[in-house]
Amino acid sequence: MRLALLIKHLESVAPLSYQEDYDNSGLLVGDPEQEVYGALVALDCTEAVIDEAVAQGLDLVITHHPIVFKGLKRLNGKSYVERVVIKAIRNNIALYAIHTNLDAVVTGVNGAIADRLGLRNLRILRPKAGVLKKLVAFCPAAQAEQLRSALFNAGAGHIGKYSECSFSAEGSGTFKAEAGADPYVGRIGERHLEREERIETVFQAHDERKVILALLENHPYEEVAYDVYRLDNTLETAGSGMIGWLEKEMDGRAFLGLVKDAMDAAVIRHTKLLPARIRKVAVCGGSGSFLLKDAIAAGADAFVTADFKYHEFFDAEEKLMIADIGHFESEQFTSNLLIDIIQEKFPNFAIRLTEHNTNPINYFI
Repeated sequence: MRLALLIKHLESVAPLSYQEDYDNSGLLVGDPEQEVYGALVALDCTEAVIDEAVAQGLDLVITHHPIVFKGLKRLNGKSYVERVVIKAIRNNIALYAIHTNLDAVVTGVNGAIADRLGLRNLRILRPKAGVLKKLVAFCPAAQAEQLRSALFNAGAGHIGKYSECSFSAEGSGTFKAEAGADPYVGRIGERHLEREERIETVFQAHDERKVILALLENHPYEEVAYDVYRLDNTLETAGSGMIGWLEKEMDGRAFLGLVKDAMDAAVIRHTKLLPARIRKVAVCGGSGSFLLKDAIAAGADAFVTADFKYHEFFDAEEKLMIADIGHFESEQFTSNLLIDIIQEKFPNFAIRLTEHNTNPINYFI
C-alpha cells in the first residue's frame, strides 16, 4: 500500500503534535507516496535491523526510537547513525519513528506497561499542555446548526469522553458591503444589522486546518468573522506517564517481584523498601525521572520507570519507592503494541517483529 496511508493511521493513533519539542518522530527516510509491501518493527533502528529487513524483502522499518535524533551535517558513514541511514537509502527502505507521541497517548507505551502490571482506573500523570485551541465564530442564526455540525465533523468539540461540545449566544452583527462585494444578506453601500449566534468550540491544534476549512466552506458569508485562541487548559487524555491502582495492595518486595516478572526485567534498581504497602502506582516508559515530583504529588506509592541517576534516587525522600527497570525493559513490548495497532487496521499487510535484541546494555549476574 501507499506509505502515506499507513502513516495516516499511525498518526491518527499518536498525532505528531503530541511529541516533545526535542523529539524527531515521523517519516525520517523515504517518500510518503512510495508503495510499501512489508514492514519490520523494532524498538531501535540498527544496522542489523536494516540487514534483517533487506534479507526478508521488507521495504519499511518502523521503530519507537528515531535513528536521527540530532541534526546530521554529513553522511559519510563515520557513525552508526550515518551508516544506518545510508544503508536504508541504498536499499530503498523507508524509516519511520513513533516515539514520544506514542508515549503520550492513553493506549500507547505507558498504557501497555500499566496493563502488564494490572493497573486499573488509569489517568495521565502529567496531562499535555499547549495542544488545545478554541474557535469563536459568528454566524447567522438560521445557519448556525449546520455550521456546528460541520465543525464537529472536522474534529472540533471533543472534551474528554464527550463530543459535539459547544457554546452559543445570540447577538447582533453589523457590516456594510462595499463595491464589488457579493453579500449573502444586505445591500451594497448600506449598513446591515443581522441576528447572529456566537459559536465557541474547542479543538486540538493538529486539527486546526480541517476545522478552519470546515468553517469557511460551511459559513454563508463571503467574509467570515472568527477568532482562534490558544488555551492554557491541559488535554487530560494525552501527556506524560500514567498512574493507576493495583487490584490489591502488596508490600514492596512482592511488588518488585510482580514488576520483574511482568516486565521481564533482569534487574531492578530501587529505593529502600518502605513500611507503607503499595496500591497506587505511577509508570513511565523510558527516562521518567522528570516525572518524580508529579508521581509524589499524585500520591503514588511506587514509580516504575528507567534511567534514574544516582543522586535522583535521593529525591524520592521516602515518599514513594522508585523502581528503575531499565530503558529497554520498560519499552521492549512497544514493538508488539505497534504490530497490534497496524494489524487492527490493515490485517493483510505483511508486518514482522525483529529477531534482534537491540538493547545496548548487558548485565553480568
